[in-house]
Amino acid sequence: MKYYVVDVFTDRLFKGNPAGVCVLDHWLADDKFQDIAQENNLSETAFLVKGDGFYHLRWFTPEVEVDLCGHATIASAYVLFRFYEQDLCEVRFQTARGEMKVSKNADGDTLLLDFPSLPAARVPDYAAFQASFGCGNLGAYKALDFMVVLESEAQVRGLKPDLNALMKVKEEAGLDDDSFGVIVTAPGEDCDFVSRFFAPNAGIAEDPVTGRAHCTLIPYWASVLGKTKMKACQLSRRTGEIDCELCGERVLIGGKAVLYLSGEILL
Repeated sequence: MKYYVVDVFTDRLFKGNPAGVCVLDHWLADDKFQDIAQENNLSETAFLVKGDGFYHLRWFTPEVEVDLCGHATIASAYVLFRFYEQDLCEVRFQTARGEMKVSKNADGDTLLLDFPSLPAARVPDYAAFQASFGCGNLGAYKALDFMVVLESEAQVRGLKPDLNALMKVKEEAGLDDDSFGVIVTAPGEDCDFVSRFFAPNAGIAEDPVTGRAHCTLIPYWASVLGKTKMKACQLSRRTGEIDCELCGERVLIGGKAVLYLSGEILL
């Protein structure tokens, strides 16, 4: 099985978010996908099978399969454009959430991910947030994932969350679904907004740069800032830079990518 690791939302190795990409001739048993993702030990491993004019795409964390992942989708498109579909300017994916597209920007270096916009609704300020983050917030929200809004970039940057406490938010909210992540965000100092993303319920302490989070961040900050095109930064240790645009019921999430590894998985 061909295997690649791509650093996404960066043009430098060891920055952005690394994603595994496995290109297959046919599907394997689900438990085999989970074994591979656990062995890879990256926040996401993507699995691709070619269809008729598109690619089937699935995403796995080391613990669970998820139904939406941004950086591993960009990583998959990067691999296809570079090694399999050099003549294409756009690649289509069929996923658990329907069709997703990734296209090349005019510069040829930036990949634009077309994802659904997932606006968040206000939810209670659950005790798990206060216990984990230890600071007040401007509001808690929920879409696919939870989102907590803080006052400043410095607060977001300085967070040292209690992940055991944060894991209890799903139980506190009475949820049993794919709500495994918590976004923390604030206005940016040198960009429009900043964020971090924690997902201990999916075996991810902190995700370096999170495409799916921006499905919710983009409509929120577009409303707050009164603009549809924005620059964002995710403040993990690796950091990542994201081009953002709200397009009605869709969002465009743009970023660069760089290949770290290519090889073969021996099953």
